[in-house]
Amino acid sequence: MDYNTLKTLINIDSPSGFTHDAAAYAVDLLNGYGWNAQTTNKGAVKCTLGDGMPKLAIAAHIDTLGAVVSSVASNGTLRISKVGGLSLNGFEGGYCRIITLDGKVYTGTLLLDNPAAHVNKDLGSSTRTLYNMHIRLDEVVNNVKEVTDLGIQVGDFICFEPHYQELDSGYIKSRFMDNKAGCYVLFEIARRAKEKGWNVPVELFFSNYEEVGHGGTCGYAEGIQELLVIDMGVVGKGCAGKETACSICAKDSSGPYDYVMRKRLVELAKQHNIEFALDVYPFYGSDGSAALRAGNDYRVGLIGPGVSASHGVERTHKRGIEATIELCMAYIETCLF
Repeated sequence: MDYNTLKTLINIDSPSGFTHDAAAYAVDLLNGYGWNAQTTNKGAVKCTLGDGMPKLAIAAHIDTLGAVVSSVASNGTLRISKVGGLSLNGFEGGYCRIITLDGKVYTGTLLLDNPAAHVNKDLGSSTRTLYNMHIRLDEVVNNVKEVTDLGIQVGDFICFEPHYQELDSGYIKSRFMDNKAGCYVLFEIARRAKEKGWNVPVELFFSNYEEVGHGGTCGYAEGIQELLVIDMGVVGKGCAGKETACSICAKDSSGPYDYVMRKRLVELAKQHNIEFALDVYPFYGSDGSAALRAGNDYRVGLIGPGVSASHGVERTHKRGIEATIELCMAYIETCLF
């Protein structure tokens, strides 16, 4: 399979609230496959794979973690406010771009205050907080005025480098596999459905505020009865998921997902010899959680490729991505034809 669309999407900055370029890419790609994609008023992307009223929505989120400038310090460094559950430890040392309202782009690095090991004996033991970390700008600035003269101000988005790598072993490592790997699953569903000549009551939905909790609340077609969310499968202590498999989530911190959908997904995975893991996620919420909290009368399921080191230096495997695509295709074909 060609993963260039995944690589391209990952390299487009899209922290929650700054997703317009990624959304435009998704629309152009889906339209290039022969569909009619469009954006919602809120900036999400939707695409129907048939002529009839959609009954099933398959959703992934196009937004990622990031930050915004919260203040300029007296020494010309930037203080930040997190966008989503950004891990300060996991992103420390991360190269980033600061994007101003007038479109100027500056670069920098997220660092602990006083970050030189030769002068800070507590460098290794200090707890990382928003109050002792900063963005070091790659500009000759030493005070507030010199920074603001560049056009940098409070609220400017800070976008971190993903460092995408696709390896011969099948692993793909990059920041923001959560959840651009899920978006790639939707891209492939669209491409393969067009190749097969499918005309099915399915809507693909790319939400754009999942990382801050309200991405999946609204915007779906009126006839939706089931929502199948594609998001990262947790890999870690106490969880069964792995990078080479599709995780089927029974429950997360928001509660259990729909039993009927979960049972159907498990049966299909077994029937088609798709590698999968059933799992419970202890600290997790999804667009499905948001959709239910918003009062939508949907059955909701959650699956996705296993992703290691979530909200940090993430990694998944092509086998896990392909397993998720195959399970989605089987679900569409079995349930809707």
